[in-house]
Amino acid sequence: MKRRKVIAAAFAAAAMIVAAACGGDDAAEEVTEEVTEETEAPAEDYSMVKAAVVYITTPGDQGWSYMHDLGIAYMEEQLGIEVTRLELIPEGAEATAVYDKLARDGYNLILGTSFGYMDPMLEVAAKYPNVCFQHASGYKNADNMGNYFGAMEEARYLSGIAAGAASTSGKLGYVAAFPIPEVLRGINAFTLGARSVNPDATVQVAWTSTWYDPAKEKEAAESLLATGADVLGMHQDSSATGEAAKEAGAKWVGYNSDVRAADFPDTWLTGPVWNWGPHYVKLGKDVAAGICDNSPYYGNMADGMITLGVFGSSVSQETQDLIAEKAAAIIDGSLVPFTGPIKDNEGKEQIAAGASAALGDLLGQSYLVEGVIGSAKG
Repeated sequence: MKRRKVIAAAFAAAAMIVAAACGGDDAAEEVTEEVTEETEAPAEDYSMVKAAVVYITTPGDQGWSYMHDLGIAYMEEQLGIEVTRLELIPEGAEATAVYDKLARDGYNLILGTSFGYMDPMLEVAAKYPNVCFQHASGYKNADNMGNYFGAMEEARYLSGIAAGAASTSGKLGYVAAFPIPEVLRGINAFTLGARSVNPDATVQVAWTSTWYDPAKEKEAAESLLATGADVLGMHQDSSATGEAAKEAGAKWVGYNSDVRAADFPDTWLTGPVWNWGPHYVKLGKDVAAGICDNSPYYGNMADGMITLGVFGSSVSQETQDLIAEKAAAIIDGSLVPFTGPIKDNEGKEQIAAGASAALGDLLGQSYLVEGVIGSAKG
C-alpha cells in the first residue's frame, strides 16, 4: 500500500502541473483526485506479459533511471505483473549479451533505457522475431523493435524562462553529457527560453562525456560558476550540479525528476520532468494483445509525458504566471519553441522566419543556437 501511494503521488504531481497550465487550480485538483484514487486490481489478465527493463544506472539516483522506474512501478500496478530490473548495465557488448539472455529466458517485452543500448538491442532483435523490444531515446527500429521518447524541449524552454529571469549577470551555465541531438536540442531550447526574457543572456556549456558521474558533473559545474555563471542548467543523471550551485549561492534548473525538496530550499528554480508510466502500460497491453508497436512514439506536454517540476521559493509569481501562460500555449499548439528565425552560434540560419522545425530535424539537431558558448562537437 505504501508503494502504491508513493507512485500515485508522483504521477499526481505531473498531472497537476499539466492541468494547471490548461485550466487553473480547479482542473489541477480534479486531476489530482483522479490520479491519487486507490488502484483496483486489473480488470484483465496480463500475466502473459513477461517484461524486463535494463538501466544504465541505479533507480536510486533520483534521475533518469529513477523516473523510468516510477513508470515501471506504475505499469506493474496497473497490469498486475512483476517486471525484472537489471541495473548498471554498460552500453556496448555487455548490453548485447544481457538482451540476448533475456530473450533466451523467455521475456516477451524487453525495454532498454539508454541511448547507447540502441545498436545492441537492434542486433539482438533480429535474432528473436517473436520478442518485442522497445528502446528509449533512440531512432532505429525493426519489425519487432520500437523506440520512444518525448519533446523534452518543451519543458526545457519553460525552464529556460525561469533561468533567464533569475539571472542577474546574464551568464548562464549548462552541464551536459554528450553532444548528441537529444542533448543539443535541450541546450538550445533552454537558451531560447532564457533569451525570450533576457535577450542578451548567454549559456556556456561544459561537456562531461558521461551520463552519471557526480564528481565529474560537480567539477564541470564549478568551472562554469568560476566564469561568472549565476544560474546553471544540466543534462545529467545526478544532482551534483545543484550541489555546486548551492555551495556557491547560485540558482539551478534540474532535469529528470523533481529534487527540490529540503536539500535545495533556496537555489532550486524548477526542472523538466518525465512521466513514463502511461506509455509503459500501453506497451504491456500491446504485448498482451499480440502487438509489438514499432512506430516511433514522441510524447509531449499535451499528452502528459513531459511536465515541469514545482517552482522553488525564489521564482517570482510574475515568472510563474508567464511560464504557465507559455505552457498553455505549448499544449494547445500556439507556441512551438523551435520557430524561426533561429541562427546557430556560428551565425548560420537554421530555421527560417515563421517556420517551425520538423520532428525529423529536431531528432537530428546537430548545432547550438545563437547565445550558446561552446561547440556542438563536444
